[in-house]
Amino acid sequence: MRIGVPRETQPGERRVALVPDVVARLAGGGFEVSVERDAGTAASFRDAAYEEAGGRVADDVFDAEAIVKVRKPSDDEVERLREGQLLVAFLEPLTDPEGVERLASRGVVAFAMESIPRITRAQPMDALSSQSNVAGYKSVLLAAERLPKFFPMLMTAAGTVPPAKVLVLGAGVAGLQAIATARRLGAVVTGFDVRPVVKEQVESLGATFLELGVSGEETAGGYARELSEGEQQRQREELAERIPDYDVVVTTALIPGRPAPLLIPAAAVEAMRPGSVIVDLAADAGGNCELTQPGEEIEHGGVRIVGFTNVASTMPAHASQLYARNVAALLQHLAPDGTLSLDWDDEITAGTCVTRAKAAV
Repeated sequence: MRIGVPRETQPGERRVALVPDVVARLAGGGFEVSVERDAGTAASFRDAAYEEAGGRVADDVFDAEAIVKVRKPSDDEVERLREGQLLVAFLEPLTDPEGVERLASRGVVAFAMESIPRITRAQPMDALSSQSNVAGYKSVLLAAERLPKFFPMLMTAAGTVPPAKVLVLGAGVAGLQAIATARRLGAVVTGFDVRPVVKEQVESLGATFLELGVSGEETAGGYARELSEGEQQRQREELAERIPDYDVVVTTALIPGRPAPLLIPAAAVEAMRPGSVIVDLAADAGGNCELTQPGEEIEHGGVRIVGFTNVASTMPAHASQLYARNVAALLQHLAPDGTLSLDWDDEITAGTCVTRAKAAV
């Protein structure tokens, strides 16, 4: 199978779908890989490294049998796709159904990386988790850079400096990585999630689990079920009372295909101490904080609110490396030994595919 790796075109996107060491592995497994010139430059992977790995650097890679990307294709790229061609990328099927329909009209067989089933044998393909790990780590670094205090406790000749207090809302992959990173930096960390089942995971990282008396069960996909409006209101009220105690709040709560739940009302922000920092990792879906402005960093009453989107792309080298491994695992599943073999009775193949036979599925 011939694979094409285009340069990403969305503004601010610095990742690349395949990195040289993964290209080498694919090349040794029956695949031919063509990489668009400078596709990996923003992620610190030079064209020469791809050629040394057994790939081919080209000006146009859309003649390949399969196109692999990080983000969904632009309108111009969609027009270059042809019937029967495979496409693998984050395609946003729940939030951009029109984009999926455009791919279907082109006859593309499209696989959405965010639709990988959460089952054991699909874990090596789980790109949502790999990129959430990156974002969770980076969120704490963003907070530490902006907080006008030390994270760890310091004992100096001038006296003892107490550690920063960090609250992480949401204990999924991003939240757990944020907890672990804040602990490594020496902060006193508290984690909260509506799923009681994750309490043990939070505590295993050395953090305290915040009990609010509001809980919801875990869905089959591992996400928390959406709370009722009454439960959400009680959760906001309980959090509003506790948030002012913390120097840093990192929010990570998301519901697939829905706006992010509101966890931090404006009144809670106004009660925080000047110099405090909120990093809202749910900004892509509107944000968990009422005052978050997606894509922006603002200050409100002396509190910094960081609403950067696509945070994983700010660490493009490792984000690309992890994503490339996810993509390679999926490609090797769809085309063992480089020969395409689509088994529509297979849970991974069927569950990840969003268009085939000129129809959305």
